[in-house]
This record gives sequence, structure tokens and C-alpha cells, in this order.
Amino acid sequence: MNLIYLVTPFVTWLVAGSLKFMINSIRARQLAFGLIGYGGLPSNHSAIVSSIATLIALKEGIDHPAFGVAITLAFIVILDANSLRQQVGKHAKALNQITNSQEKQTSKLRERIGHTRIEIIAGVITGILVSLCISSATNLQAIG
Repeated sequence: MNLIYLVTPFVTWLVAGSLKFMINSIRARQLAFGLIGYGGLPSNHSAIVSSIATLIALKEGIDHPAFGVAITLAFIVILDANSLRQQVGKHAKALNQITNSQEKQTSKLRERIGHTRIEIIAGVITGILVSLCISSATNLQAIG
């Protein structure tokens, strides 16, 4: 097995997560450890699936069956990040309002779960760029 297919999504996850942490920290004007998790710019999930689809396209070609599987998986993950998880966030917000109005001492549900289109696009771009960098680096090593 070529380890590039394992390393690329992991590196992409690290890059997207680091970017998200930095952006959230700048917005909050403090280290944003409490904002780590679902939601935010860029979308980690979109970045990861985009990186592997891009890598397969670069290494195997777009006519390879693995590319079709990767694109299908990417669409499922991206649609889930945008629609389903946003609905879960709306439900959490409604439940938080109900529990607040009843003045029960319960922990609040996380309301920011899904991604906006901009966050997803940023994730896709991040994934593509990381794959291009890793693919270029491995191609240079093969030549040298």
C-alpha cells in the first residue's frame, strides 16, 4: 500500500483543524479551545474527502473506479455537513430554548454543528491544495 493515501487525509485534517483554530482564535480574540469541534471555517470533513478525491484523480486518473467512489463519498459528506447537521443544530437551539424557559439546570446542547457553503468551499479548497502539495512533493522525490 502506498502510504500517501493514508498520510494525505491525516495531514489535511491537521491543516484544516489548525486553520480553523487560528481563525476562531482571531475572531474570539483569545485562544479558542472551546470552539474546537463541529462547524467553522474551513470544514474539516469537506477538506478530508476532497483531499483523497484529488489525490486519487492525480495519481490514478479520473477514469479509475476509486475516483468514482471518492467523489460519491465526498458528495455524501458535503451534503451531510450542509443540510443534515444544520438541521441538528436547529433542533439543539430549540431544545436549549425550551430547557432555558423551564429553568432546569441542564447542560446546553451545542448549536453550531453544520457548515455554511463558504465553510464547505473553504474546506474543499484546503483539501485540494494539500493534495496538490503532497502529490508534488512525492513526485519530486521520485524524480530525485
